[in-house]
Amino acid sequence: MGKNNRPVPLLEQTGSGASSGSRLLLALLLMTVFVGLALALLSLPESAQGLRGEVTAQMDRSGVGHPVTAVLINFRGYDTLLEMAVLLLALIGVRSLAPVSHRPLPAPGAVLDRLTRLYAPLMLLVAGYLLWRGADATGGAFQAGAVLGAAGVLLLLTGWRLPSSLRGWPLRLAITLGVAVFSGVAALMTWSNGELLHYPVEHAGALILLVESAAALSIGITLAALYLGGHPGEEE
Repeated sequence: MGKNNRPVPLLEQTGSGASSGSRLLLALLLMTVFVGLALALLSLPESAQGLRGEVTAQMDRSGVGHPVTAVLINFRGYDTLLEMAVLLLALIGVRSLAPVSHRPLPAPGAVLDRLTRLYAPLMLLVAGYLLWRGADATGGAFQAGAVLGAAGVLLLLTGWRLPSSLRGWPLRLAITLGVAVFSGVAALMTWSNGELLHYPVEHAGALILLVESAAALSIGITLAALYLGGHPGEEE
């Protein structure tokens, strides 16, 4: 067969009319979503107390002193568990697109190298502070994990890579640790008292600290791994 007898793609067969129709349909769908969101926003009351009163009334049994942490890890902990699962699935999707390069990057400039040596240890300290402070003030696992992830990106920019001995199951264990510990605590609570993530009052603080510590580590490593996975096409 000659070159002119190649199969014609479907879009070329249907012509520009189908393409214009698809664009019009997409625009209508987007407009429908926009109008729905706008109507929902306009229907909200000007001032609403929400569940502030209910949360305040239950703070004594939450195990922490900050209402946001109490809601995220205790009262609606399953939401946070699902958010961590989504982050893990995002990393799996990125890593499945292309192999990740472990080759060191070119030597960084003097400014980046010195700033990384200065800021990376401080960022680890800040992450630990945010994790511990989250029990009584603004902070917690996600804030600490974000700082850890930023420290990891800085290290990656300087050409640092994990030793080969840590790229296998130790790295996978650290990435899945947050979801695994959170799920394990949820299963334990369901088995002990029949309610999902219903912490006993006397152990609530310790269990929340355990969950948040594992979550912060996993979130930080996942964010750094997402950055590393953002360079597809390179092979080891």
